[in-house]
Amino acid sequence: MDFSTALPTFVITLREGVEAALVVGIVLALLKKAKQSQLNSWVYAGVGVGIALSALVGVLLSWVTIALSAANPQYASVTEVLLEGFFCVLAIAMLSWMLIWMTKQARFMRATVEGAVTSALKADKNAGWGVFWLILIAVLREGFETVFFVAANFQQGFMPAFGAVSGLVAAAAVGMLIFKWGVNINIRQFFQVMGVFLVLIVAGLVVTALQRFDEAAAALALSDRASESICFYYERFTKVHSCILGPMVSNTSKILPDEQFPGIIFKSLFGYRDRLYLVQAVGYVVFLLTIGGTYLRSITGGKSGKNQPGKQKSMSSSSD
Repeated sequence: MDFSTALPTFVITLREGVEAALVVGIVLALLKKAKQSQLNSWVYAGVGVGIALSALVGVLLSWVTIALSAANPQYASVTEVLLEGFFCVLAIAMLSWMLIWMTKQARFMRATVEGAVTSALKADKNAGWGVFWLILIAVLREGFETVFFVAANFQQGFMPAFGAVSGLVAAAAVGMLIFKWGVNINIRQFFQVMGVFLVLIVAGLVVTALQRFDEAAAALALSDRASESICFYYERFTKVHSCILGPMVSNTSKILPDEQFPGIIFKSLFGYRDRLYLVQAVGYVVFLLTIGGTYLRSITGGKSGKNQPGKQKSMSSSSD
């Protein structure tokens, strides 16, 4: 079994899962402080329904991919990789937005959750439903991002899903360590490090998405003569080229092949390819300069520990 394909979803689910676990832990701590622990069952129900709905979306995406391929068997090879490319784009958009937005909103997480729980408790009879929806939305937000990432790697079998489940278990363990056993974890530093990993993973997803679209264009050109012009790079431009990604800019297949260790690890985690084409290289660099640069500025832009309460402080105090 190739466990390397489980690594990206493990990292993503671990980071997303820890965020959801923090919200769950804060809510449970606030309910205990307010002597409303009878509402804990609503919290657990929100977690369970959120995970179930996320899994259901994953199953539906897989079913749609299979159904569309079966409906047009002559274009099955085109449909499958084209949908994977589309799912890649959705995952890139959702993960990038989450990374930037959550980094900016992290310092207000506890206050936001406290306000939501306080409002729910004031609703008296509807307090349980208020807590339920708060948890459900938190879990779904993180779950959908992981589901689209797994869908984008449909061809890799069940290993990405295995990585997602493993990451979820690890995230739950982190939540237990913080809120049940009072282990002091530097949450702010954890998210910063995981954020850097996430930027690199999503940058690799940009390379993968472009390759999927190139594969779809090449398959369409081969299956339909009327579409041959889609592959606009010909030998008169360069002898080694792709269909729509332009000429090859690097070939490290003899030094670090992406189907052998350790190249396969870099491929799974960071989108490394031993054969890289021009458009892929440009897309990778542009993503790192834009989204990656924005993320780095958000965590290093003149923030001092004195005027910015870190998550570590907030999380450790939440169990009081």
